[in-house]
Amino acid sequence: MLLPLLTAVFLAQAPAASTANGRTVSPFTGNSHAETLNLVTWSANQLPKVYERSDQLPLTDDELTKLTQAGFTTEQLVKMIEERRCACDASADGLIKLKQKGVKPEVLSAVSLHALPPNRALNLDVTLDFIGDSTQARDAFLYFFVDDGPITRVVTANLNDLLGNKNAHEQRVDRSNVLVPHWARRIQLPGSLPLKHYGHHTLIVASSRNPTLTHPDQLTDQERERAQTYSFDYPRSSLQSVCRLSASYKRDAVLTYKWSYLGSRFECEWN
Repeated sequence: MLLPLLTAVFLAQAPAASTANGRTVSPFTGNSHAETLNLVTWSANQLPKVYERSDQLPLTDDELTKLTQAGFTTEQLVKMIEERRCACDASADGLIKLKQKGVKPEVLSAVSLHALPPNRALNLDVTLDFIGDSTQARDAFLYFFVDDGPITRVVTANLNDLLGNKNAHEQRVDRSNVLVPHWARRIQLPGSLPLKHYGHHTLIVASSRNPTLTHPDQLTDQERERAQTYSFDYPRSSLQSVCRLSASYKRDAVLTYKWSYLGSRFECEWN
């Protein structure tokens, strides 16, 4: 039944156009040359090969080097890369390093084809908890500073504007302990932070009254004392790249109508 269907599709006529005197004009008028393509000549062998992926984690540069030095054949290594993919450095420098460690050209070609795409951004899920019934933040601006080679990536949030809106990812959660119940307004902000350099990074979380900070050196001495510093390794490629940052605020003991910054917590998962 395939051929009649294809025939119907190719022979379907375009709607004719009408002139002012009512005569119909073919939309193909003026086309003196026609080219016919035979669908049968289109080769299914041109379709990309479909690989059956394994549930095992992708190979790494170090694992590929170990397998090569352990005597696994080129065919075996290529098959493993096809099935498991490779969280390898497929850049020119990365391939040169693998070649210098004895990895064969056919295996390098498989790495170039099947390596996981490089990470280009840090997926960052931010959770803010506001405990109590205040209306404003004492230090209205929350900053995240991340070093990225010669660039400092800065993420900032105007908390008063944030608290004044009804956010899509917002809920009330019970932060109670055994004796005293505490309800918190929780706002979740999923996003991504562009990062171009791989390896070791430093993240600084700080609360400030200054709305125009562009570098952690601009923090006051008091703000720098309260800031929290985290370090993490940013892999070149990974199946999963999720970091979670949570920050908490509590009703200020003196200015009870304002929230005071308590602190933060940061963690990353790479797979």
